[in-house]
Amino acid sequence: MAKVAFLGLGVMGYPMARHLKDKGHEVTVYNRTAAKADKWVSENGGRAAKTPREAAEGQEIVFACVGNDDDLRQVTIGEDGAFHGIPKGAIFVDHTTASAEVARELYAAARDKDFAFIDAPVSGGQAGAENGVLTVMCGGEAEVYAKAEPVIMSFARACRLMGEAGAGQLTKMINQICIAGLVQGLAEGIHFGKRAGLDIEAVLDVISKGAAGSWQMENRGKTMNQGKFDFGFAVDWMRKDLSIVLGEARKNGASLPVTALVDQFYADVQKMGGSRWDTSSLIARLEK
Repeated sequence: MAKVAFLGLGVMGYPMARHLKDKGHEVTVYNRTAAKADKWVSENGGRAAKTPREAAEGQEIVFACVGNDDDLRQVTIGEDGAFHGIPKGAIFVDHTTASAEVARELYAAARDKDFAFIDAPVSGGQAGAENGVLTVMCGGEAEVYAKAEPVIMSFARACRLMGEAGAGQLTKMINQICIAGLVQGLAEGIHFGKRAGLDIEAVLDVISKGAAGSWQMENRGKTMNQGKFDFGFAVDWMRKDLSIVLGEARKNGASLPVTALVDQFYADVQKMGGSRWDTSSLIARLEK
């Protein structure tokens, strides 16, 4: 069992930290809103720290799951950031969906201070975090990853080293590219079926067993048909992720016409008041 800290207790971090405690690890938590950290401790035990630096002191592994690049820099290299308190030889594992650029930046900063850094964004959403079945995509050094993987598996069902620093974030970008196009296709299919007067649940039941089947169809098809969009991963967050994707594409020359188009469709959903709807709400703009 390891001594660990978890920075960021949002919809993902809160249950992820709980799984670490449930697996027997000694857990210290930090959250920008201290009341949430205190609530987590009251429910799970462990200890709440007042700053990321305090949380990181004396730990073997420090986990983070925050909002974006700026939030990540604040809790790592900012004033009272974790990088000022983490011991030499420890490992910092970042589960934030962020840019490959910031992953490489923090990897270099960690190396200069003689501890390790792994970028490890996750897929599976709030339900995956709550059920401990996330997919984790990692970038970093193999020997460091080998030490961290057993602890990461406290809240994951799959975890893999994808390459050097930044590779985890690049893999997560591909994940979001694939989801964006897939959800738009599902939205159009359901919309078309409604206009054609078909029984959508029957349609989804049969086509989900063929080549069109997907996780999105199985888990979001019926709720999209019902106009229910309250399943955790908000449109605002998807647009943040797609902004990272499209920025990276501009750097590496990748052509992403469908991703860029779907990003604008999500902007339409935001204008409709759907900023906090989940990503399956793409169908709402077709039916307005």
